Amino acid sequence: MSNQQSARPRHATVGVKIGHVTVGGHAPVVVQSMTNTDTANPAATAEQVFQLARAGSELVRITVDTEEAARAVPAIREELDKRGCKVPLIGDFHFNGHKLLSLYPECAQALGKYRINPGNVGRGKKRDSQYATLIETACRYDKPVRIGVNWGSLDQELVVRLMDDNTQSALPRDSAEIIREAMVISAIENARKAEELGLPADRIILSCKMSGVQDLIAVYRELAARCHYALHLGLTEAGMGSKGIVASTAALAVLLQEGIGDTIRISLTPEPGGDRSQEVIVAQEILQSLGLRSFTPAVIACPGCGRTSSSYFQQLARDIQTYLRHQMPVWRKQHPGVETMTVAVMGCVVNGPGESKHANIGISLPGTGEIPVAPVYVDGERTVTLKGERIAEEFQAIVDEYVRSHYTALPG
Repeated sequence: MSNQQSARPRHATVGVKIGHVTVGGHAPVVVQSMTNTDTANPAATAEQVFQLARAGSELVRITVDTEEAARAVPAIREELDKRGCKVPLIGDFHFNGHKLLSLYPECAQALGKYRINPGNVGRGKKRDSQYATLIETACRYDKPVRIGVNWGSLDQELVVRLMDDNTQSALPRDSAEIIREAMVISAIENARKAEELGLPADRIILSCKMSGVQDLIAVYRELAARCHYALHLGLTEAGMGSKGIVASTAALAVLLQEGIGDTIRISLTPEPGGDRSQEVIVAQEILQSLGLRSFTPAVIACPGCGRTSSSYFQQLARDIQTYLRHQMPVWRKQHPGVETMTVAVMGCVVNGPGESKHANIGISLPGTGEIPVAPVYVDGERTVTLKGERIAEEFQAIVDEYVRSHYTALPG
């Protein structure tokens, strides 16, 4: 996976080490995901973590909500290590994290980071002591913490205080503004409290999760203006399918373009039985589309029109894109730099030859009424013309040869 990143100002000046991964500072934006298996089932959870990491997730969060789940964490870590998968595990704690981390030190040690929600730590007098237990545990095991405020579980005592202050104001603000302000204050106050308890700034990541695009943008702009902690971005409860993808992209693209955000997660609701790794792919594609990182060779393909009555070019574009992504776990290790390669699959002569010449490798398939041949271009030069029933296989072979000859293979 490439560490390429465009030269743009970054908000977070503090870098946080999570295992072998750095979040913030001058590090590239990191892709994160989360399992939806029962963590108490270590085999199923380890398998899903492995698949998410194989898809390109650099951090994987798992739910730790019961004693059974806490007991399973070391076994999950051990199984991943056996497979050579070093992806750091993040423990997601709500309500009882202070108890689980205290009761199961092996769990506390095996995790790469803890995620806690200040709104779910406790109420009244218990809140301070339970929060202190979480932070002191992180200090004891030298673990970073994401202090993740969520608008669905915001500290109600803080909200009431701000609402009361607002009613006394000569120029009261609307309730949406107060909620956004409460999110920012909660995140920063809890981060500073963690520092007072001994957790260094370079072990703290903040997040303020909202489900509205404009709310998320407004909150993170304000958060970035008031602190220099590393920030985790994500539109919470983004939804299913195109709705979730579009909403997440709309919010995160604005913030990332402004230099806000150090690690991202796309919170998609998967289709029943759907592939959990889709959220990883979407996160990668957002970063790659913005020119911030490269993860897999880009496939350029035309949308099709009346000139392209055949669906052959669509099938080839889909198959090549799937093939490239499936090859990346191997290519990433053996052919560094291949993630920056571009492949064009075009459907007729209007833009086909031009786009093919601009790509590293391009093919211009015949459109309606065109001669049934497909010229192939390599680095701008026409090299061969394909025809017949084996165009797809022959083009894939050309792609494979280009990877072997242009990207230095490493041992193993």
